[in-house]
Formats: sequence, structure tokens, C-alpha cells
Amino acid sequence: MHPVVPEILESETFSDIDREFSRFIARLAADATPAVLLAAALLSRARAEGHFCLDFRKVAGFVLIVQPNDPNGDRLPALSSWTAELLQCPVVGKPGQFTPLVLDFAGRLYLHRYWEYETNLAAAIRSRAGVQLDLQRSAQVENLLNRLFPPGPHSNPAQRLAAAVAAERGLCVITGGPGTGKTRTAAYLLALLLELAGEAPLRIALCAPTGKAAARLQESIDKLKPTLPCTKAILDGLPTESFTLHRLLGLHPITSQPRFHRKNPLPHDVVIVDEASMVDLALMAKLFDSLRSTARIVLLGDKDQLASVEAGAVLGDICHGAHVRSELSGCIVQLDKSHRFADRSGILELSQAVNDGDGNTTRQLLQNYDFGRPGLRGRELPAPKALPEALINECLPRFAELVRETNPLRGLQLLGKFRILCAVRRGPYGVETVNRCLEQALAEANGRPARGLHFAGRPILIKRNDPNLKLFNGDLGILLPDESTGALRAWFTESDGSVRSVIPARLPEHETAYAMTIHKSQGSEFERVLMILPDRDAPVLTRELIYTGITRAIQEVEVWFTEAVLMKSVLQTVKRNSGLRDALWSAASPAAPGGNQP
Repeated sequence: MHPVVPEILESETFSDIDREFSRFIARLAADATPAVLLAAALLSRARAEGHFCLDFRKVAGFVLIVQPNDPNGDRLPALSSWTAELLQCPVVGKPGQFTPLVLDFAGRLYLHRYWEYETNLAAAIRSRAGVQLDLQRSAQVENLLNRLFPPGPHSNPAQRLAAAVAAERGLCVITGGPGTGKTRTAAYLLALLLELAGEAPLRIALCAPTGKAAARLQESIDKLKPTLPCTKAILDGLPTESFTLHRLLGLHPITSQPRFHRKNPLPHDVVIVDEASMVDLALMAKLFDSLRSTARIVLLGDKDQLASVEAGAVLGDICHGAHVRSELSGCIVQLDKSHRFADRSGILELSQAVNDGDGNTTRQLLQNYDFGRPGLRGRELPAPKALPEALINECLPRFAELVRETNPLRGLQLLGKFRILCAVRRGPYGVETVNRCLEQALAEANGRPARGLHFAGRPILIKRNDPNLKLFNGDLGILLPDESTGALRAWFTESDGSVRSVIPARLPEHETAYAMTIHKSQGSEFERVLMILPDRDAPVLTRELIYTGITRAIQEVEVWFTEAVLMKSVLQTVKRNSGLRDALWSAASPAAPGGNQP
């Protein structure tokens, strides 16, 4: 082994898992060179950072660790020599070869399983994009569209187009910001498909990546039923149950192997996936692999929101080339008319400025210069020592109502009125600090111990799925006494608007939720939001994170920030390395720089 490689691998650049994976490759190939072992560790690190592969075009030749008195430090090998050396190792192969690691023709290194996921998903998406269904019934489709989407001042041509695409194609992607009517469009296109099916049964699956998102999708469909201009038979055909993707596919909790796959496909004719931006590449590949050849799949999501916590940014990659004329772009419909915000809404303007990467307008809107708009408030981030007082002044009156509330339904409604969103979990401006500060302040105000586990008025966030209790990661609840017995219970909202309770001792893993991370808030909405950014840069601070936090608010958003962190965050975008975008939108994968393909 090269004498400097052990030193690099033992540095803080790599985790224990990265080092162990490098050692595993060394055991598989006794003659593996230092460059191969270093590539293995870098691949492991890239996967932990949300990348699907290691892109050598972005790391080759760069300095990995700066050494004292040596500005060149430990410089990574050049692209051509590094990739050539990798292909000399028996554990690394070209696409199509059965080796533990795969190096593609663009200079991207994959674990074989993930290369297979990406390749199969790209092929499945392109194949379904080219499938056109029921064109012989175009006249019937047109008549039904006229009934479901009648022309008028309140009509939305994009929603009508999305329903038409879903009727004619095997794949339909409906993307748009908050309040643009994605779920409404889904309900109406399902009615259209049920009408087209006639008396033939149409098996429909509603699903989402999390239990909370699946429940919200079902709730939205149920609320929209009375607005559909359809017969009772059609309304009765709409689904009455939603699933998490894991449950739909029957994923094994340990091996993650699905019950449904290409050889045992799902029985459904139509699959609707909400919050598709949260679906990682591996899970999306398993979903497409489980579909029958005649099934339709409809993806709903906001392409500008945060990508999945796991590797990949599938929805963003799919929508990347929507402006290019192709079979795939013909399956993508952008909804851009917001029904949640007025045209001059401050939240809408701020979210658009962030989405455009316009830091100056973002700053001016929040500082209430001439750009000031209703529904926006901004202030300089308090110093760490001043943060408790600022939180107490701003938030204590709002949360004090929860302690005084005795009716669980009203308590849960109060939870939807205001939420603190933090960009980070730890540190002086993280979720843990903010929750601890407010817990202590409310305890002192109400004369109870500051560190009690369960207390009346405590908002809670479920962190682990418990299907038996129908509680899922991301569900929000509140602890309040039962009005009839006085015993403390944890209360949650049902999809029909009613409430149910659970004994606190039976709750799955959970935490106090005066504040929650922006990541955890995806799929939720609140009347008012206070978003707290940290006082220094962090990898999670991106344009997509800021946009997601802002658009959780319906009426008002307030942001506590430092100018430098805000401006840098708006300019920084999520970059997830994968070859999916190239596979979907390029005629051929680009060759690695330098001329020679590995």
C-alpha cells in the first residue's frame, strides 16, 4: 500500500464505515492498489452524503487534505490514470460486468447494486414514457375532460392537461409548488380513469414515502370527493386506503427485499405517488420494477423541494429536461398557479426569489425595504445568550395556549397554527436547544418540573413507525388530559378529522415538537412559521432547504437569520451525483474528460 494512504484513511475525512469498506475491498482483491482503496473509501463517503456514486470528474486531481507547510497536500490522482488503475483491479468492472464495483463510461464509480438500480430505473422510466394507452378512445376522453374540467374563469388548463396525460400515458409526472392543486388534479384524473374503465374494476393504490404523507393524501382525496361531478358508482370506486411505499411493496424490515417485483408484480392498475421528491433512487427503482406492464404510475411532487434523505434526487432528475421535446417531457406537467397564495403574497414572492437564487431580493423582502410584503417578517439572528429571551417573547404566548386547552381537537388545531422550523438539529440554533429552552420556560410559567417526561400541552413528533398503533414517522400529536377521566393521553388527528388517543407509555419513539427540523416538516403546512437559520454555514443549508421551510407557511413566515448565511444558502443548491439525469435526457452518456473512455 502507498505509504500515505493509511494516513489519509485514518484522518477525520473518513468515518469508521468508510475505512471498513476500504478494508473489505482490500480483502476481496489482495492486489488492490492504494488508488483503489482510496476510491472505495471516497465512494462510501459519497454514499453517506446522499450521492448515488462517486464522480471522478469532480474529485480527481483535487487536494483531499492540506498538510502543514505543503499547499499541495495530499492530492488525489489524475482522472485518466486513476480510472485506468481502477479497471486493472478485478473488483472493478465496466457496465454490464458482474463485479462489486462498476465504473461507467462517464467516470462514475458505483456499488454494483446501485448501478443496477439506476440503470433499471432509467430504462423503466423511458419505456413507460413511450407507452401511449387508450388513444382509440380520444373522443371519449375529450368529453370527460370537458365535464371534469369545464372551461371558465376558474379553470386551470394545466390540471386538465395532466389528467389527459394520465389517461393516455403509462407515466404521468405532475409537479408544482404548494397550493397548485397537485392532489386535486390526482382526484379528478382518478375519476376520469374510473369513467374510462366503465364496469371493469380499476385497482388503484394511493401511496407516499412516509405514513404522514400517505395519510394526508387519503385525507385530501376524501375531502375532494363531494366536489367531483360523478355518479355514486364512480365515487365508490375511489380508494379508501393509502399506503407507505414500504408497505405497498412489502419491503422486508431487515433485508429491504420487496415482496412485489418484476416476477411478482403489484396487482394495481394505477399507482399514485405523492411527495415524490422525498423518494430516493433505490426505492423508486423497486417501485417501477414492481409495476405490471399495463399499469399507470402518476408521480406528484414539488421538484424544487428538498430531495430525499437517502441517496438520489429522482424527481429533480426526471423533471430536469421537461423543456426539451421528447417522449419523457410529454409526460411531465408543471402546475404553476398557486391557489394557496394571492398573486402579491409575500410568501409567494419570497419563495420565488429563493428558488431563482436571487439573494438580494430575498434579503430585501425579509428586511422590509421597499420590497416589503404582507406575510413576511425578518430579523437579525439573536446571539446565543439572547436566544432564550427572544424565543420566550415571540413564542411563549402561542404555546401557552396549548397548556390551557382542554379539548383535544382544539389542541390539535392549535398545533397547526404555529411551528418553529430549524435548519439544523444540534447547536445553539438547533431543534434540541430550542425545544429545551421552551420546555423550561413553559414549565416555570406553569409551576411544574422542567424535565418531566409527559405533561399537558406537550406537542410531540413521532420518530418511528408503529403500524399497530397507526402512528408513523413525522406524525404530530399533543398530550392532554382525557376530559372524562382526567388521565393524560396522546391525541392524534384521524383522516376524517376526528381524534383518537394513545396511552403515553405505549407511544413509539418520539420527541418534543415546539420546534422541528425543516426536513421533518416536509408534507406539512402551518398558518404561521418561524424559521431559524444558524449563525454559520453548514452542508444542509441550501436553496432547497430555505424554499421548503418558507413554503410550509400559509399566512405568515418569519425568518431569523444572519445576512451572510442567508445569502450563501440561497446560492447553494443540492447536488446529488448520479447518472440518472444523463440516462434520461442524454442520447448517450458523455465520455470521461481526456478522450479515453475507461
